[in-house]
Amino acid sequence: MFIFPKLHLLLIFLISLPSPFLSTTTPINIWPKPRFLSWPQHKAITLSPDFTIISPQHQHLSASVTRYHNLIRSENYSPLITSSIKLTKGYTLSKLVVTVTDLSLPLHHGVNESYTLSIPIKSSSAHLSAHSVWGALHGLETFSQMIWGKAPELCAPVGIYIQDSPLFGHRGVLLDTSRNYYGVEDITRTIKAMSANKLNVFHWHITDSHSFPLVLPSEPSLAAKGSYGPDMVYTPEDVSMIVQFGLDHGHTGSWGEAYPDIVTCGNMFWWPAGKSWEERLASEPGTGQLNPLNPKTYEVVKTVIQDVAKLFPEPFFHGGGDEVIPGCWKTDPAITSFLSSGGTLSQLLEKYINSTLPYIVSQNRTAVYWEDVLLDAQIKVESSVLPKEHTILQTWNNGPVNTKRIVAAGYRVIVSSSEYYYLDCGHGGFLGNDSQYDQQGGGGGSDGGSWCAPFKTWQTIYNYDITDGLVDEEERKLVLGGEVALWSEQADPTVLDSRLWPRASAFAESLWSGNRDERGVKRCGEALDRLNRWRYRMVKRGIGAEPIQPLWCLRNPGMCNAAVHSASEDL
Repeated sequence: MFIFPKLHLLLIFLISLPSPFLSTTTPINIWPKPRFLSWPQHKAITLSPDFTIISPQHQHLSASVTRYHNLIRSENYSPLITSSIKLTKGYTLSKLVVTVTDLSLPLHHGVNESYTLSIPIKSSSAHLSAHSVWGALHGLETFSQMIWGKAPELCAPVGIYIQDSPLFGHRGVLLDTSRNYYGVEDITRTIKAMSANKLNVFHWHITDSHSFPLVLPSEPSLAAKGSYGPDMVYTPEDVSMIVQFGLDHGHTGSWGEAYPDIVTCGNMFWWPAGKSWEERLASEPGTGQLNPLNPKTYEVVKTVIQDVAKLFPEPFFHGGGDEVIPGCWKTDPAITSFLSSGGTLSQLLEKYINSTLPYIVSQNRTAVYWEDVLLDAQIKVESSVLPKEHTILQTWNNGPVNTKRIVAAGYRVIVSSSEYYYLDCGHGGFLGNDSQYDQQGGGGGSDGGSWCAPFKTWQTIYNYDITDGLVDEEERKLVLGGEVALWSEQADPTVLDSRLWPRASAFAESLWSGNRDERGVKRCGEALDRLNRWRYRMVKRGIGAEPIQPLWCLRNPGMCNAAVHSASEDL
């Protein structure tokens, strides 16, 4: 998998503000739960037939205002669980007035995502105030979730006040479109669902050793020969549309066919017969690593970096760097000679990073690498090779242990711990002719054949604290946020929605307002009924989120919880 650019589309909408964690119980179901919500009288009013949204003129805000106005008018959401709410007569809600302090703030990591939203009693106007456009988009989503009923009898809470902002500025979904192809409409639907859940980073893992579907103007042969076919590529026009869609919503063996001379072990069998696991050429089928000793490698890679920087406006560029396999490099005669002369595998990685990182920085980008470049047991570089001001590391192994190692070394970190955040886990293995499944006592062993089993339930995801064990406040600040990941060995558009949602919704709330109540107690039990209701609403909005309980549980809140037993009781 090596250092093929795992191209990173950063679609940031909005930042955490230093404010106390606040929460109140309310029949209004807003997901993720706001940091502070007050609705003491539980009163509601109807929306005027002429209800409108008034906002400043801004390309992406104006598009969002139109979209949310249409959603509010057409959704016709009727909660399965009704609450006793007094409907106030005598006046209607005629408008939502949106104000933004600074319309010029770009959609980059660190932008202020906070907003306040209020509907005063005896007022025909609701008020949404945000520091940035991207905070306003979050507020519009919250307002849409506050509306229920069927047109023309749409209702909204009155006497409600919300003050909201995220705990973490980086809240993302990684989608792998290299192993299996996803159409543009699948990607935009995912971004739409992310926006509804206030997730703000779409990490687009476009390329890997399996395919290169991205059409680059300067290197068209990469996609022409490295994609699965001419109808399974992403053109510059596709990318531009997806980027604009994201902004409106607040959001490498494959090289070998085009340039076989810069790739080692390309198209070889991944685990040759008679070889040990340590002698494998790749960690799964699909071989090929860039050759750090070939000068042509850097000519091609720099062209790719330049094209990608033009296609994607965000300041992060993901340089990969995970799972560099020694056996693959050792198939190349020049590398074998280098090693025989006293060179090391780590020196090869260092040469590659030293040759490409400065070019990434020259494009006004911050480089993101997988943790392996610093923490791998065999092939890694010294911290001096990775300047902290230009480098972010993304962790995927050993949970809080590796997060601690990264921040203790002074690096910013994005948390994607596979033990908690890998959404593809628990579906068995995909290898054919696998003897572990030919067992009458149960195939696949204790993990069912999935290296990262078990399946990551929404509760597992929700309860994970990405700063667990970090006592030092300066180290905690280095945790930028996290990403759930859907690797696509066994996923494609047919299962996309159900693999992501509502588990990614659980992740979204844990990074937006946290997984604890105002007393500091984990609130997973309280979140269950709310997530059930939110999943139901997402389905009504066209997102194929999988069910997490029988419908009976949703209609009978609290009745499907586990009982509390003493240690001596048999369960």
